[in-house]
Amino acid sequence: MHSYDERLTTLVFDYMRQRLALDPVPLDHPGEKDKLDAALAGLMTAKGNDPARVLDIYDQQLSRAVISADSNRFLSFIPAAPTKAALLFDMVVSCASLQGISWLEASGAIAAENQVLRLIADRAGMPGTAGGCFVSGGSAANLSALVVARDTAGLPNAKIAVSDQAHSSISNTLRIIGVEALVVPSEDHRLTGEALRRALEGQENVIGVVATSGTTNAGIIDDLKGVAEVARERNLWFHVDGAYGGAGLFAPSVRHRYEGIEHADSFVVDPHKWLFAPFDCAALIYRDPRLARAVHTQDASYLDVLHTDGGEWNPTDYAYHLTRRARGLPLWFSLAVNGTDAYTEAVERGLTLARESAELIRESDHLELIRDPELSAVLFRRRGWTSHDYYAWSERLLAGQVGFVTPTGWEGETVARFAFLHPGTTIEIVKEIVATMRD
Repeated sequence: MHSYDERLTTLVFDYMRQRLALDPVPLDHPGEKDKLDAALAGLMTAKGNDPARVLDIYDQQLSRAVISADSNRFLSFIPAAPTKAALLFDMVVSCASLQGISWLEASGAIAAENQVLRLIADRAGMPGTAGGCFVSGGSAANLSALVVARDTAGLPNAKIAVSDQAHSSISNTLRIIGVEALVVPSEDHRLTGEALRRALEGQENVIGVVATSGTTNAGIIDDLKGVAEVARERNLWFHVDGAYGGAGLFAPSVRHRYEGIEHADSFVVDPHKWLFAPFDCAALIYRDPRLARAVHTQDASYLDVLHTDGGEWNPTDYAYHLTRRARGLPLWFSLAVNGTDAYTEAVERGLTLARESAELIRESDHLELIRDPELSAVLFRRRGWTSHDYYAWSERLLAGQVGFVTPTGWEGETVARFAFLHPGTTIEIVKEIVATMRD
């Protein structure tokens, strides 16, 4: 099993070349359990199978039962659009079997990852001492950061202030770590400094606040400047969840919306969303990494060798994980190859498309724009439709491979939503989708 096999390598590399060359990437369809079970039946045998047969089952049956998040017609949830350079280097990382937890084992990889973290921290205006690590996603990053907030404060019955619009991973994190959520009513779906100040009146043991730089549903950026001011007044840990929207820091047209983020004690952005990295890649950055290291460093006799001279940078010291891939390397490679200007252009393209789509919707007599987009998410309604109509329309779109556009909820109403991240999505595709809503 561990010997180099030229035929197997050629089979897999040929498939990867074909997949990388797809233009455009097809959406494909959800699978049917009975058909998938039948395709997989009998594969787990004592003697194994011809690799060509197994790869063919994957290609013809399994891979086509997946809706491709990197299709330029995938406009639901938060899509993905990894660059070709990032995808290719992800293969390099996998081939190398890097154990990216420690400076001892992977100093070269970690140095490269830290270069990217420094770039992101600089875009946020955080100090030169800021640093952190890459984790699997926003949920893991939020959990790791808020554990540091809890343990640094060291207060019993601790509370953390959160908006009623915060991502579901925030409430899940607080439940896991045993911290009560002080829910702050948003103002027009936005957490503001004044709303936070009012909510804190008479409250005790509040140790932190979570703001969002780009809500998943509507792309709304909280009043980061106002929240940061209150956090400083009350000595609160200021955490910013920018899993989706944090990539807007690379776009000059919206950079002003992030004023105040430079005061964050911890900040999250998922490059596998809008910074064009492969799954799974989230950047977690602390203003003072020493605080995170004091909380997350794991003590065990077999780990003592990792902590010897104080000069090492061990990613395992900055999140709850131990074993991890060097998941920041594909992003590092792509940034180094393509340059930051290309990233700025790609992020701006999504923003421009959102504005163009909003105008198209505004001009359509059968549609209604719900709010002007701040980032790349666009919410709108089709006049006269019920929830059933939206879901039936979404199914028709996918069945015809026109687009993957799932409904969402807004103030108790079912509505439509576009999420634009893929630079290959065009206004012509949007027009094609919008035209199907006349029926």
